[in-house]
Amino acid sequence: LPAALRGLALVCLIVAFARPQTGVTGENVVAEGIDIVLALDISSSMLAEDLAPNRIEASKEVAADFIEGRSNDRIGLVIFAGRAFTQAPLTLDYSVVTSLIGELEVGIIEDGTAVGMGLATAVKRLQASEAASKVVILLTDGRNNRGEIDPVTAAQAAQALGVRVYTVGAGARGTARVPVPGPFGGQRYVTTRVDVDEPMLRTVAETTGGRYYRATDRESLEAIYDEIDELETTEIVVEDFTTYGERFPVPLAVGLLFLLGEVVLGRTWLRTLP
Repeated sequence: LPAALRGLALVCLIVAFARPQTGVTGENVVAEGIDIVLALDISSSMLAEDLAPNRIEASKEVAADFIEGRSNDRIGLVIFAGRAFTQAPLTLDYSVVTSLIGELEVGIIEDGTAVGMGLATAVKRLQASEAASKVVILLTDGRNNRGEIDPVTAAQAAQALGVRVYTVGAGARGTARVPVPGPFGGQRYVTTRVDVDEPMLRTVAETTGGRYYRATDRESLEAIYDEIDELETTEIVVEDFTTYGERFPVPLAVGLLFLLGEVVLGRTWLRTLP
């Protein structure tokens, strides 16, 4: 019996010294987000009702839906009319951005259409970004008539920083009804010519590797944001890994127990008497 125990102990120790291991495989999913700044025109012409219920409300609602459909992306908000302001820096807190969008109104800043300033402000928000993809979605219904920065100059700055710009011209083709204050209170409607500077918006987009879109109604605006959502997808990297665990302590312990058993038995029950 002691010889058998010694043999079993030897086998266990050999197995232990071979350092047996078991591996557990798995996947590590890494999502690399995009930095996106929305630049929205809130000039008085955005009250035109060719996009239901009007351009500004349709733009706000569709932009909010776009934000809620994103994940892992930082999103910021810039507004412009006669001047441009940052409403929200890049953030992952989508509820803050959508809340700020919901509060936007025509008239909160002086009127005009400073497209170049709006784009330059949006690009500046992305200047320090280290994201693999940096995007501006700029929506306007007019042509640049205010501000010190030309839209194409702002587009060249965006290109230099690796920022892709998608431009959206909002408004039906032809004319649109716009509410204006009435002479004795209330409001009246005037019909104005829709004046989207499509050549400028197309040049801005093409300069930066983006695309220009025309939204003539709410449905087309929704389709535009859906397409941009598909074009700007978050990159997901799946890395396979294997975690190894040492299993030599078990055969080592068993082998030592066998050796101990041999010693104990050899000195007690199986001890050879003189």
